[in-house]
Amino acid sequence: MQILAWIAAVTLLVSSIGLLISRNWRTSITLLSIQYLAMFILLLLRLPIGLASVKVVSGWMSAAILGMTRSGLTGNEAVDEEGVWPRGRLFRVFMALAVGILVAGATPTVESLMADAGNAITGGSLFLIALGLLHLGITSQVLRVTLGLLTVLTGFEILYSTVEGSALVIALLAIITLGIALVGSYLMIATGSSKTETGSL
Repeated sequence: MQILAWIAAVTLLVSSIGLLISRNWRTSITLLSIQYLAMFILLLLRLPIGLASVKVVSGWMSAAILGMTRSGLTGNEAVDEEGVWPRGRLFRVFMALAVGILVAGATPTVESLMADAGNAITGGSLFLIALGLLHLGITSQVLRVTLGLLTVLTGFEILYSTVEGSALVIALLAIITLGIALVGSYLMIATGSSKTETGSL
């Protein structure tokens, strides 16, 4: 099981870095879905399969909501980039490596505080939270902000599951996940409509 946990943790790492540097919305949605699958595998170490399934299903539903909304909007295939520094992929990879070093140093301390959850679970969740916050700090594009929020929440859910396995809390977090996706979807539609109206004036 530890080997499976580490495979899932590495998958979380790769998918979250991919979300950070991806410029194509289809690739981003796919990476988000993979991220939720890896989360499901890690949660199986702490939660019954029924409760872990609630989280992965809500995550996939969120990804589907965002994907269907974005596919209905006109625009470039690539996710729009901000016209301010920093925006290069090289910079984002460098920042992800810096975050990885910080997380590696903090993982043993946090792991001892979280009921000895294991380095794979603790490290994976901390990396998701840190990269999600990094994502939020370098973008203002609606889809990217939504993906960043979902990444932070995914990391929190993994970490929180080590100390609390209440079905009510899990249901509440699932509702929050879907709520973030719905708000992001609405904002994408509203932003796309406003751009269309501005262009027609």
